[in-house]
Amino acid sequence: MTDHIENNQPMNDIPEAVRLPAYEIVQKERFIPKFAGFWTRFWAYIIDLLVVSSISGIFIKPIFRVLDIKISNPSFLLFSPYKVTLLILFLAYFALMTKFTGQTVGKMILGIKVVTKDGGKLTWATVFFREVIGRFISKLLTIPYLFVAFMPKKEALHDLFADTYVIHEQAFEREVIETRQERKGEELQAGTIV
Repeated sequence: MTDHIENNQPMNDIPEAVRLPAYEIVQKERFIPKFAGFWTRFWAYIIDLLVVSSISGIFIKPIFRVLDIKISNPSFLLFSPYKVTLLILFLAYFALMTKFTGQTVGKMILGIKVVTKDGGKLTWATVFFREVIGRFISKLLTIPYLFVAFMPKKEALHDLFADTYVIHEQAFEREVIETRQERKGEELQAGTIV
């Protein structure tokens, strides 16, 4: 029996079933923010439309009535002065709220917020591309809002323009990462009794 233990066989002669793999799989878990889906963002948007409509009804409409400016579309213009004012109010509301708080009122109520992909602060350029240019295009076409339902990280067109995500503030998803790590230690010779 001692002959067998002291016999140093080369590693290549050891059968595959006896040899340990050179690597082991190590699982690590981390928690990542949960991306806000279509319906959450939809209801936040509806709340924001109610807020903008309320501001318009309380402040803008009375000013137009006092100044005797028509609220309906004139026949020779595509947009009336009232609709242009509403568009400016709409874009300013989203831009200013997003820049200073990262959220609009609707997003605050539903617990979601806008963050940059790199984790930095929202800059004026990011907010301008997301809330003015991107939202203006999305509002005109409506279809870009549906991107949220099909994109893996729930991004709308204006999120793609500005490199942003909309995430839940208090919800996280667990992500398991499997990595191969070199096995430490030496392999035992075939036939070694431990």
